[in-house]
Amino acid sequence: MWNKKLVIYLSWGIVFLWMGTIFLLSAQPAQQSAGLSNGITATVIETIEKIIPDLSVNQDAFNHLVRKNAHFFAYFLLGVLTLNAIQRSGIHGLKSASLALGICILYAITDEIHQLFVPGRSGEIRDVLIDSAGAFVGIGVYRLINWRWR
Repeated sequence: MWNKKLVIYLSWGIVFLWMGTIFLLSAQPAQQSAGLSNGITATVIETIEKIIPDLSVNQDAFNHLVRKNAHFFAYFLLGVLTLNAIQRSGIHGLKSASLALGICILYAITDEIHQLFVPGRSGEIRDVLIDSAGAFVGIGVYRLINWRWR
């Protein structure tokens, strides 16, 4: 019994830690956030150009792609973690998936509202849609792996 409760608490703890990480990344002012993504983009482009020397990559366009994919994958992981915590708590089936998706969408909305108060940042409906798509796919992958596992 105690072991099961510990797993539930740990599962939810990980969800809240990941939400906190998303919050901290969203709290970065625009310049700091841009510096982080530009650094990642530059490293990826350098690596690609070493592998394919003749390839010319538009850094601005690629940086935009990196930033939007960061939204997708952050919420992909949030979807997986949230569904796991919900199922560990004893809710299963479509109800657990719907609840997990609802939590992730609500968090995405509050995250974009939060960014309205961060210098140089903005809240974007498009980002909520990207975040929601990431959560949806993460939940789907989790359910598929869970189904195949059984």
